[in-house]
Amino acid sequence: MSLREKKSVLGVLVDPVNSQTATDLVIEAARQKRAFSVSALAVHGVMSGVLDREHRYRLNNLDLVVADGQPVRWMLNMVHRVGLKERVYGPSLTLAVLVRAERENLRVFFYGCSQIILDSMCENLRKRFPRIQIAGVKPSVFGRISPEAADEIAHDIRESGAEIAFVALGCPRQEAWAYEFRDRLKMPILAVGAAFPFIAGTLRQAPQWMQDRGLEWLFRLCMEPRRLWHRYLVLSPIYVVLASCQCLGFHFSIEGDQPLREILYG
Repeated sequence: MSLREKKSVLGVLVDPVNSQTATDLVIEAARQKRAFSVSALAVHGVMSGVLDREHRYRLNNLDLVVADGQPVRWMLNMVHRVGLKERVYGPSLTLAVLVRAERENLRVFFYGCSQIILDSMCENLRKRFPRIQIAGVKPSVFGRISPEAADEIAHDIRESGAEIAFVALGCPRQEAWAYEFRDRLKMPILAVGAAFPFIAGTLRQAPQWMQDRGLEWLFRLCMEPRRLWHRYLVLSPIYVVLASCQCLGFHFSIEGDQPLREILYG
């Protein structure tokens, strides 16, 4: 799709599109019953591709990768002059797609997190979108699964009648899932990270002023320091150094290594 013209951020290809365009592309693929893998990447997601050539291959072979984090959007604008005015925040993209899904009677499936979070999320969604058609939900097993188990999961999602699948397994597992399940499902797959617990109300979101200034990381670090310290105190500074190098003209290869075997998460 030439209108998107993917751009390199440290060798990870990102589509410089806004939320409206991203939503339109997802809905178009759902109507056409076409495989379409989507991820909303922040700094941690980009760095997962920088540091792992196989994962870079996966990311660069997804159909749509949008700038979830402000630092990723800033890089697109500074290096590629794309004039992207807003980030495409995964939770906001999730809600935008659900608005259209309700309007167009498209059935949705939610995969990942715990059953408690899924139940709370669905309850809140039905209050917000009374006509939403939830084809099914399935919690994560929080670990690796076999190809046979993956085929069974894909079969269950297809048989549910779903036309759009949302997956929340955390980065980079959910991006690997979107890559590996793309051809198994033949429908749009959106890797949306913390969208499930945010909608469920089990995880607090950063205030809007912090999000706008690229300080969401600080809020989340304060909320979950033991889980997120490495992401924000190690990977983020490395990102800043590498981003500065790219701004100065250093080239980062977009080439990766095609995985020799599937890495399947459930």
